Amino acid sequence: MSKVILVTGAGRGLGTDIVREALAAGHQVVATGRRPEEVEKSLGGPQDNLLVTKLDVTSLEDAEAAAQAAVDRFGRIDVLVNNAGNFFAGYFEEITPAQMRRQIETNLFGPMNVTRAVLPVLRKQRAGHIITLSSSAGLIGQEFCVAYAASKFGVEGWMESLRYDVEPYGIRTTVVEPGFFRTELLVDASTTWPEPTIDDYAERTIATVAAWKNMNGRQTGDPAKLARALLAIADQDKPLLRFVAGADAIEGVEAKARELLAQAQASRELGGNLAYDDTTV
Repeated sequence: MSKVILVTGAGRGLGTDIVREALAAGHQVVATGRRPEEVEKSLGGPQDNLLVTKLDVTSLEDAEAAAQAAVDRFGRIDVLVNNAGNFFAGYFEEITPAQMRRQIETNLFGPMNVTRAVLPVLRKQRAGHIITLSSSAGLIGQEFCVAYAASKFGVEGWMESLRYDVEPYGIRTTVVEPGFFRTELLVDASTTWPEPTIDDYAERTIATVAAWKNMNGRQTGDPAKLARALLAIADQDKPLLRFVAGADAIEGVEAKARELLAQAQASRELGGNLAYDDTTV
């Protein structure tokens, strides 16, 4: 069945693949980005089932305008795909407070803004599906990813809890945790690379930046296949609450699950069943 799908960050990478696959499947698509003329160009120009509109996810006003444009053109919104994001790489001490705030602003408050704008439409319909791209870094802390992981761990908690808020109104949620895909996240337009500023980190910073830049375009995951998988989830009567995407991500999540179980057992042995009393320590 044809759906109206709103996609953020549609100008390049996975967002472009999602839009292309959705159009090929017969859906009506609202493709958004900060520079709509570039979004339209990347998608091959105007199309009957395509609406391209401006959306900077850090702007609630942009989000509200995009949601209204979608309803004006297609009459409804069935699926929101929160895809837009960026990456501030580096070790914690070399990431400035301003950069950390910008990371959270885009990757966490960004999808919150768009979801806040779209939810009134979905509630009125008593139907809809919110799909938000997180990352395996939203479940597993990684070296050189402290800002990105902080933003994606936030996405995980928000989406996992949002489910309970909106489920009574026929609205479903899915959080997606890809591993390494060729999504253009590591291109300079999406990634802010750190400058070595602290001697203790300098050698590791230089080596890690070089390794990650060399990885760009060579990641094992195929974004077109991921896009098709997301559309398949959007067609499910009871969509997955969590989609761990890619063999590397699945392996990492399984290892994290084993680690958490081991830590829980160690905590129980240490005194995890202690009850609170009135004793002041």
